[in-house]
Amino acid sequence: MAKDLPKSRVRRAAKVGRLAGGQTARGYATKAANLTRGEEARRTAAERRQMEAAEQIFDVLGQMKGAAMKVGQVASFIDTGAFPPEFQERIQAKLAELRDSAPSVTFEKMRTVIEADLGEKLGDVFAEFAEDAVAAASIGQVYRARLHDGREVAVKVQYPGVGRAVRADLQNLGLIMRVAKRIAPGMDAKAMTAEIRERLTDELDYEHEAQQHRAFARTWRGHPFIYVPAVVTELSTEHVLVSEWVDGIGFEEVRELDRETRDRFGEIIFRFFFGSLYRNGHFSGDPHPGNYRLMPDGRVAFMDFGMTKRVAREDIDAEVEALRAAMDGDVDELHRRLAAMGFFDPDDDEITPLAVFEHFHDVTAWYTEDREITVDRALVTQTLIDFGDPRSRHWQLMRRETMPPQAMLARRMEALTLGVLGQLGATANWHRIACEWLFGDPPSTELGQLEEPFHTRAAA
Repeated sequence: MAKDLPKSRVRRAAKVGRLAGGQTARGYATKAANLTRGEEARRTAAERRQMEAAEQIFDVLGQMKGAAMKVGQVASFIDTGAFPPEFQERIQAKLAELRDSAPSVTFEKMRTVIEADLGEKLGDVFAEFAEDAVAAASIGQVYRARLHDGREVAVKVQYPGVGRAVRADLQNLGLIMRVAKRIAPGMDAKAMTAEIRERLTDELDYEHEAQQHRAFARTWRGHPFIYVPAVVTELSTEHVLVSEWVDGIGFEEVRELDRETRDRFGEIIFRFFFGSLYRNGHFSGDPHPGNYRLMPDGRVAFMDFGMTKRVAREDIDAEVEALRAAMDGDVDELHRRLAAMGFFDPDDDEITPLAVFEHFHDVTAWYTEDREITVDRALVTQTLIDFGDPRSRHWQLMRRETMPPQAMLARRMEALTLGVLGQLGATANWHRIACEWLFGDPPSTELGQLEEPFHTRAAA
């Protein structure tokens, strides 16, 4: 039986501190040994140490849950392709283990949470309730159950005491981010810290998530290939969220399917996450693979709306105009647009229009260039390096730039979506698909043609 979650700030800080200290010590040991090594040996040793560090960090953060596990999840997708080829299978297995980690809290403790929140005995609410959790998330786990009226449901339950643990993690966030940057050196620790503080607080309240979930279900109701299961509102509380059960296969199984199916699945993911932002101004910022399933009828079901954001129409329009300038090759207009949005000081002479254009191009080329592109590991790795990594040729420019608060979650969503498409090896002309919602262009694929009537009705 797993031990209880450490909940005090001191205990949790000590756990992460030991991890950080151990990694630092190993880093010094590697540097000392490098004094007598050749270039190739130094690079091999550094790669091996990075892999070993990643495995240990995922293990510790995965055990902690709360904010610490959330950072581990984020880091695992920020830098998903940055490991050397011989380690790829090992790291992918470790990431899958983190995403779908086995439950670590006994069912009796979770039953207590359910009955306390619902105010009734489990058997009075559910006709059947499977005691083995089907999924584990950062602050809770999911069970399958059946209501007395016959409906199959998914029951998401918070870990007992996780609120206290998360508050402790938020106090320790600087130390946790120091650890996480060893996995993802390109992570903007300061910006990520601010985002996690804001978003994870909302995630603790399942009533807030249920509200967002219902909004997405209304928006996408009747869509031909995107499905959002209904919330059972009367059974959803601060610590328990009940929604319609959806049959389907998960991401790891989809990855084993044929190329055509993977391409279609990837396009649907792209249309849902990017389309939600630019069409609706309301998007999910957590596109990790545990949050959607391929249904038997070919639709894709999207779940988990704990991390969402609404964006003002004027902010979306500003982004669209910046993208238009980039696609037109108008370096001066792009510079003006991004400065006006707060990405940098327009009076900084070292941030030239050409430098800004080249950087913007490198992080968006996969969907701003009008050509068919296969999103593979190499593309993901280089793009994420150019998002904010010292290895990027744009690093000196990036050090002078900033990320406007209103853009942070959207950029994270884009980066994580790209990482998912890279794991699928999905191929499409992402540019022409994006132009459907950016500029109102006609459908460019069969899926686009299939959903056009839906969006026409929604806009009417």
